[in-house]
Amino acid sequence: MEVIKQYVPKDDILEREPMKGHTTFRIGGEAACFVRISSEDQLRDLLHYLRQVELPYFILGNGSNLLVSDEGYDGIILQIGDRFGRIETEGTRMKVQAGALLSAAARCAMEHGLTGLEFASGIPGTIGGGVVMNAGAYGGEMKQVVRQVTVLGSQGEILTLDGEEMEFGYRTSVIRNRGFIVLGVTLELACGDKKEIQARMEELARRRREKQPLEYPSAGSTFKRPEGYFAGKLIMDAGLAGFHVGGAGVSEKHCGFVVNDGDATARDVAEVIREVQEKVKDKFGVSLEREIIYLGRI
Repeated sequence: MEVIKQYVPKDDILEREPMKGHTTFRIGGEAACFVRISSEDQLRDLLHYLRQVELPYFILGNGSNLLVSDEGYDGIILQIGDRFGRIETEGTRMKVQAGALLSAAARCAMEHGLTGLEFASGIPGTIGGGVVMNAGAYGGEMKQVVRQVTVLGSQGEILTLDGEEMEFGYRTSVIRNRGFIVLGVTLELACGDKKEIQARMEELARRRREKQPLEYPSAGSTFKRPEGYFAGKLIMDAGLAGFHVGGAGVSEKHCGFVVNDGDATARDVAEVIREVQEKVKDKFGVSLEREIIYLGRI
């Protein structure tokens, strides 16, 4: 790890770092090395080194869509977080670095009287992660507001993609398909009334509290929405509301969520997911695809 100190200050390098503190599931063993990224140069230079020496690495945002193995991750975690989270506004455009939280970007838009990002105010991920998976909620999604995305390519080149080049789809984009790393995003919003925008955000927050198990650690919606169905209803109709393995279970409040309502392990969560997929397939003939990412041996 001494070589990494040539690229990043030693205070930003953590060895044997417990990942349970860096995921919204609050689950995960230790990462061999955890590095907090503060600039494009740091990220580009460090990635160049890691690829040269063929060390495994994983790009982490807010850990809101991630299940980390109980045994941890025997590689390098590169966290693009609040140290890489600048937000700037100019007219109806916002320039947001990849590590900024979606909720912070939505608040900033509201404060400047800009509408279009209200849907993202309760999504717990970063803007970078949100672009990668075309995050959405309550009828809005990132593809509606993204004008340009600056990415780091596999050879260390910096590219600028416009909205059409992003190939946004349901919970996917060209970023995920091509292995690019998001550095920053330019959003195109519209002028609006600050009080109306705030009221809309408060209404969405109220609906989330009523319908989602926010009182428990989770990774949000566990499964993608299968075409023609709703994952939560399929799981409920399969009689799986409240189904548990260890400290992990299907939320009775919203069956689309697998929650950590005790001292759940990654294995507990994975077993709940496997059972849900198997029983929904058997009962309805529908295959549920995981939305969350597994990291390490699970």
